[in-house]
Amino acid sequence: MLAPLVEKLTQKTATIGIVGLGYVGLPLMLRYTEVGYKVLGLDIDAAKTEKLNRGESYIEHIPASAIAQAVSNGFEATTDFSRSNEADALIVCVPTPLNKYREPDLSFVTDTTDALVPHLRAGQVVSLESTTYPGTTDEELKPRVESRGLVVGKDVFLVYSPEREDPGNPNFHTRTIPKVCGGCTTACQQAGLALYGQVIDTVVPVSSTRVAEMTKLLENIHRAVNIGLVNEMKIVADKMGIDIHEVIRAAATKPFGFTAYYPGPGLGGHCIPIDPFYLTWKAREYGLHTRFIELAGEVNSSMPEWVLTKVAEGLNNHCKSIKGSKVLVLGIAYKKNVDDMRESPSVEIMEQLRDKGALISYADPHVPVFPQMREHRFELSSVDVTEQSLKGYDCVIVATNHDKFDYALIKQHAALIVDTRGVYLEPAENIIKA
Repeated sequence: MLAPLVEKLTQKTATIGIVGLGYVGLPLMLRYTEVGYKVLGLDIDAAKTEKLNRGESYIEHIPASAIAQAVSNGFEATTDFSRSNEADALIVCVPTPLNKYREPDLSFVTDTTDALVPHLRAGQVVSLESTTYPGTTDEELKPRVESRGLVVGKDVFLVYSPEREDPGNPNFHTRTIPKVCGGCTTACQQAGLALYGQVIDTVVPVSSTRVAEMTKLLENIHRAVNIGLVNEMKIVADKMGIDIHEVIRAAATKPFGFTAYYPGPGLGGHCIPIDPFYLTWKAREYGLHTRFIELAGEVNSSMPEWVLTKVAEGLNNHCKSIKGSKVLVLGIAYKKNVDDMRESPSVEIMEQLRDKGALISYADPHVPVFPQMREHRFELSSVDVTEQSLKGYDCVIVATNHDKFDYALIKQHAALIVDTRGVYLEPAENIIKA
């Protein structure tokens, strides 16, 4: 089974199935169609599949023209998982969130796998890209794949290759970001390398799926811990009357031994706020308590509350309370210049302010209407940032530093600015750093 599959993948005659057509799945789909593969997209959301089949995009940094080109190249999206049998390769790109107890929720992965299993056939390679704890591929996917008599490594091939997408980053693209790949067996590894070798410039083989799973966690925990450190340093510096952003800029001039990380209102995105908890949860199975990682998580998760203390401080200086004050939140996407709302700390800040009686508005050129979210609800639309509108707010919070904001205009006309991103280098009477 391996040799014919590798030949199909190498010759680009294989059909690639992308399961989950979001921030990870869509860029992969575009890359595979770009080099000549036939691609079948699978998603449970009929609205998404219908849009894609019309050549439309629902992610800002992915243009509709790219989707339309993919459709003209043979791409098709469907909610019919029985069609997964048509694919020679199935790449699973579904969410791996936390539940309300901050424990891993693998339901998207397991439910998707269960939906695919009845249609699996010999000669397919299945790759999981969703971030998860070490052992998921072996412990959760392998038994399911083998439940109907197929043998992993002989009949079907199972790999783990973590996604490394960075939405909105103009310097790195799907093709240029090195791809880590680990297989359940040597044959699985060979199938995985053939799957990705034609579309990614550099594929990095590792000895097992567990190594690949741990690699992804280390990448994101590294960022979470260092951001936690600089967030804690920010609070210390604030108490000492020191601008932490000036400190970071100065430290970054050292050409060795220092990497600049920047504080903010909290962690956002699907990876960094979530992935560390996948490892801390799994480590408990081995009797280990990952104190360092959990401490960083505590610091980072407390940042929205820190922002509220600075808002309260600023309003108090203006003889106002949070209750009844009109507050404008600038930027509700989790990072600058994208429309990605996943785990955005801006939303938590908005909720905490609302709970304390503030009248909340937001402005975000990338998110015109507050989207439907599983856990957060606001019936709001983005407001225009003008001289007149700014004068109507008691406080403006710079929560996400989009390039499209006119920061000079905001500084000139806002009564109070709480800057969580360090966009204002020079101190001013109406600016508080948070």
